[in-house]
Amino acid sequence: MAERLLTTSKAIAEAIAQEMERDPNVFVLGEDIGAYGGIFGATEGLLTKFGPERVMDTPISEMGFIGAAVGAATEGMRPIVELMFVDFFGAAMDQIYNHMAKIHYMSGGNTKVPMVLMTAIGGSYSDAAQHSQCLYGLFAHTPGIKIVVPSSPYDAKGLMTQAIRDDSPVMYFFHKGVQGLGWMTPNPRATSHVPVEPYTIPFGQADVKREGSDLTILTVSLMVHRSLDAAEKLAEQGLSAEVIDLRTLVPLDRETIVNSVKKTHRVLVVDEDYLSYGMSGELLAIVAEDALDYLDAAPKRLAVPDVPIPYSRPMEKHVIPTVDRIVAAAKALVES
Repeated sequence: MAERLLTTSKAIAEAIAQEMERDPNVFVLGEDIGAYGGIFGATEGLLTKFGPERVMDTPISEMGFIGAAVGAATEGMRPIVELMFVDFFGAAMDQIYNHMAKIHYMSGGNTKVPMVLMTAIGGSYSDAAQHSQCLYGLFAHTPGIKIVVPSSPYDAKGLMTQAIRDDSPVMYFFHKGVQGLGWMTPNPRATSHVPVEPYTIPFGQADVKREGSDLTILTVSLMVHRSLDAAEKLAEQGLSAEVIDLRTLVPLDRETIVNSVKKTHRVLVVDEDYLSYGMSGELLAIVAEDALDYLDAAPKRLAVPDVPIPYSRPMEKHVIPTVDRIVAAAKALVES
């Protein structure tokens, strides 16, 4: 029997639909998530199946509809709310940072906030400085929020199902470049086998996408795809790169990171978020704390320099890590 293939966007929508069928407390709200199916396809088909009482198109008022989701979650519902671009978080900063993240703590554990805030991240398609950021490091810095960043259709479905069932607030970041959208640059890894039945992927379990012995590449999301392409090129030159997809940043699988570095003795972090004060620095701090004596070379990171994402395609390509730049960074690390 042939494997059933889904794009990442369809895998996300299927996970949501199955959880809505299983649990009547699950509902979805956000901009253009109904008849339009979300501009990145994450809610496609849900309105037809569940109707406007459970799939709610909202006005362009991020503070309003994210605040409504927080309130519904505290009353026992399980809302999934879509923030169209993560770049728009500023319009709802108080609801996310001070309410969604902290109500459980400030109520002494008496009030849960079981909700999913999903949002689109990433560039490489000339959408400029206000529609191309990743920013997951910013939210991972705030206690109280679980951070999920899938890279494949299989992971997208399993992690979304887990997120909906979790009793904590979860931010679920999907990259436009891994959604399998026809208007994006073609990405063969954005379509893969996804089981029909519901399944979960536990948070805090990284996935070794490719085993290797000469260096470890730590990354998430679209950069997993580019790192795998880079690893293939490195293999042609006799270098063996281990590529680890972290999948979740909070909780973070420190054990898999450290064990890989102890095996390969070199580490490169590839990140589409900004260089300073973000994921790349946190990961290298973990390596320094727990695996420093195993390193044969100083750890390196390749990330977006501290500049807004340019609109110009050549300039955008210059700041976001590419396959060739990952290859060059890995070779320099091994040869150092």
